Order: sequence, then C-alpha cells, then structure tokens
Amino acid sequence: MARADSLIVAFLLTVMVALGPLSTDLYLPSLPAIGAEFGAGTATVQLTLSVFLAGFALSQLIYGPLSDRFGRRPMILGGIVLYLLASLACAYAPSIEVLILARFGQALGACVGPVLGRAAVRDIYGRERAAALLSYMGMVMALAPAFGPILGGIVEVHFGWRANFVVLAAFALAMLLATLVILPETNQWKSRDATRPGHLVAAYLSLLRHRSYIGYVLVVACAYSGIFSFISGSSFVLIGLLGLSPDVYGFCFAAIVVGYMIGAFLSGRYTARVGLERMVQLGTAVQALGGCVGLAIYATGIVTVAGIVGPVVVFMVGTGLAMPNAQAGAIGPFPRMAGSASALLGFFQMGSAALVGIVVGHGSASSALAMMTAIALVGLGGVLSYWLIVHPAPVAAEAD
Repeated sequence: MARADSLIVAFLLTVMVALGPLSTDLYLPSLPAIGAEFGAGTATVQLTLSVFLAGFALSQLIYGPLSDRFGRRPMILGGIVLYLLASLACAYAPSIEVLILARFGQALGACVGPVLGRAAVRDIYGRERAAALLSYMGMVMALAPAFGPILGGIVEVHFGWRANFVVLAAFALAMLLATLVILPETNQWKSRDATRPGHLVAAYLSLLRHRSYIGYVLVVACAYSGIFSFISGSSFVLIGLLGLSPDVYGFCFAAIVVGYMIGAFLSGRYTARVGLERMVQLGTAVQALGGCVGLAIYATGIVTVAGIVGPVVVFMVGTGLAMPNAQAGAIGPFPRMAGSASALLGFFQMGSAALVGIVVGHGSASSALAMMTAIALVGLGGVLSYWLIVHPAPVAAEAD
C-alpha cells in the first residue's frame, strides 16, 4: 500500500473520479449507431444516458453511508467489480431494453469512483487543500472525456459500438488491480451509527438544513446539468443534423473539455490566493455568459458547429472554475460524514442532470434549441444559487 497523501494515490483517485465521465463520453459517438441497430428512436437511445445517471444518483446514497461505516476501500473494490460485470453485459446486450438495464447496473458500480474519490480527498487533505486538489484532479480527469469521444469514435468506425463497452471493461479490470495494490484506507472516522436508518436520516436532514451546503450543491447540480445537456444532445445535433462523422465529433467534444481544463487549471492555481467563494462567483458568471451567448447565437438562426461548440467551451471554462470549489465548499465542513455529504451532493448532481438530459433528448432529434436553452438556463441557475443561497449564509465551520 502507498501512503495516503502520496502522488500515486492522488493519481489513482483522479482516475477513479474519471470512471463516471468515461462511462458516458466513450460511447457518445455510437448513439446514432445503437439506435440504428436496435431500431430505436432518439429518446429511447438517450435513456441509456439518463438511466445511467439515475442509477448513479440513487446508489450514491447507499455507498456514502456504507463507506462512513466500513471504510472507503472495501466499497470501492465492490463497486469496481460490479462495474466490470455490467460493462460486459452492455457489450453483449441483445436488445435496447437489455442495454438500458445493463447501463443501470454499470452506474451502480461506477458511482463509487466520484463519490468515494471525493470523500477520500476530503479525508486526506481537509477543506481548503481539497478544493485545490479537486481542481487539479478535475483538469487531469478532463483528459478522459477529452479523449473518450475521440477514442470512442475511432473504435466505433473500425470495430462497432459494442467494442466501446469492452474497452470500459478492460479499464475497470486495470482499476481493480491498481486499487488492490495501491489504495490504503483513508477514513479515520468510521462510525458504527452511519448505517443505522435513524442516524442516516438524521445525517441527511442535518445536511439539508445547512444553507451553504444546499447552495453549493445547487451550484454543482446546475454546472453538471449544463455538461449533461451537451452530452445528451450534441451527438444527435452535430452528427445527425449537421452531418459530422463520429470521429470528427469526438474532436468537437474534446474542444469543450479543453475549456473545462483551462478553468480547472486556473482554479487549482489561484483558489488558495483568491478564495473558494470568489472562484465560485467568477465561475458561475462565466457559465451564465457562455450559456446565454450560445442561445442568443442560435436565436439569430446561425446554426453552425462553431456557433454551438464555441459558447459551450466558454460555459465549460466557468464550470472548471466553479464546480471543484463548490464541491469542496459543500463537503468541507463535514469531516466525520464526508461520505454521506459527498453522496447527497452526487445524488442531486446526477439526478438533476438525468432529468435535464431526458428533456434535451426528446428535443434534440430535429434542432439544437432544447440543448442550447437548457445550457443557458442552468448557467443562470448557478449564478442565482450562489448569490441567493450561498452568499447570504454564514461562513461554514467544520462540523461533526
């Protein structure tokens, strides 16, 4: 086992957090091909995304408290094994219904990466240092969705959509072996009461009464809903309507990820200097700017790849600034129930994105209006969440 605060553990946690994004982004170029093979419409194929997020959201409410009780390491190992088996089920799915069900199972395993990875970072580094590390982790983690659609497009063109799930299964196997060899237990505050129903309900209620926690959760939920709006609609818009090939689409997706990496790099570099709250202020403002400019361009009737992708890049710069800091701001005051705090954060983050994704999926077959409108609205929602909820709240102190 490595030291908990070693570079190799930080790298492993970064890769672990990337498990969720990689599970959605790798097969994005294959969505039209999946619909064609199974004779399914856009909205039905999009359910493979939304059902994944729904399962991801619900299972976090279970993994978080379990990790507070039994530790991060055993929960992570169990989740990765489940993810590996479900990925193989996706690869050999005989129908769209089976694929949707297997994606739900895949989500049940994938969620251990982000929810327990964030909790482990809080275990090791504390609130302020966690914000900086989560920013750098986000920058490195963005390489997964940057290269995911590019790799997925190449695999789709040469081997078909099923091969993408074989790639995910191989990734899970490598993660399982690395976790067994490298990752130590990071939870130093294991609580026997963490899984008692009464204590669990009380813990979640105490979080929901914490004003700044709710505000930061809403900031994260709005940011991720904007990301997932693009994830849900972009392949249908850029491939189906504008005629891009799957591999070229991958490079367009990589462009928005570069935006996120820029924001995350600036966040990691300057958060300690300017403060977590100011980074969230700036990030949410940039998100709103990108979303509103994109919708305004679309409203003029200019429907081009640059007119769609460019404003989303700006939105993603804001996301890189705001989201890691909002995550740290939400979880930071709760060292003794970081798993539960991270789980509830993830539930709202993924649940809201799943709902937005369903709406965008239904509206993306014939135009980009639903996607661009959703990105603009959640950008404004992030600004309002900070200024109306977080900003008036008292400065959060660490709580038990």
